[in-house]
Amino acid sequence: MTSEAKQNRDVAIVAACLGVSCAFGAGIGAVEGADKASEYFAGYLLEQSLSVDNLFVFVLLFEYFKVPPERQTRVLNYGIVGALVMRAVMVGAGVELIENFQPILLVFAGILIFSSYKLLAEGEEEEEDMGDNAIVKFVGNFLEVSEDYDGDNFFTVQNGVKMATPLLLVLAVVEISDVVFAVDSIPAVFGVTKDPFIVYTSNLFAILSLRQLYTLISKAVGELKYLQTAVALVLGFIGAKMIVEYAGVEVPTEASLAVVVTMLGGGVGASLMLPSEDKEGEE
Repeated sequence: MTSEAKQNRDVAIVAACLGVSCAFGAGIGAVEGADKASEYFAGYLLEQSLSVDNLFVFVLLFEYFKVPPERQTRVLNYGIVGALVMRAVMVGAGVELIENFQPILLVFAGILIFSSYKLLAEGEEEEEDMGDNAIVKFVGNFLEVSEDYDGDNFFTVQNGVKMATPLLLVLAVVEISDVVFAVDSIPAVFGVTKDPFIVYTSNLFAILSLRQLYTLISKAVGELKYLQTAVALVLGFIGAKMIVEYAGVEVPTEASLAVVVTMLGGGVGASLMLPSEDKEGEE
């Protein structure tokens, strides 16, 4: 299959996933009402934006470990399955915590506000060296890794010794990174809705097309320089919303959806319309 045919296939899959996601949201609206549909779409947009922002970490990771493009697909496929399982566990745990200990919402709010601050602060720093990444170092301490890849294999034998290939190391880092990402995304969606069905399905549909989305935007994700700022502002807004709602001030879901759409749309629009400093220098 030619590269153009693969790109067309990925575009078709992403478009199909988007269509199914929207149809599912419309179905929720038809069965449970407009408020539930608004909660779903707010959660979906929030999770999708966080997923796209996190793709930049995967780009850096694959570049650092020099993972061949044809091997990246397998890592992403396993990573998506692991993410779906992990999100289900974390949603279930979150529901139990909220039902039995309401103040946990303030903890969630604090996580989101801190994450917002961290993302805004990172925007002023230089690109991260994955060699200094804490997760990469942590995983490397537990795996004896061969120097070279062995096709799609996660294990290989060298000098009679069975050891992990760099592909397994990359997969382990991806899976642990997703746990870290979920610490932001799950509380964020709980800030929009407490309905576990909507929390999980919004995560599910946002993650399903992630592999094809990575293929399409891996080269362009670095150009969306204002997306991280927009995501940070959204996380800060959701965190503040959780605090005022805990204090008894109700924020309409429609208003939350409007804020999320406006901030994320503004971040993407600004990234596309305003040239980067590098491009200005080239001109």
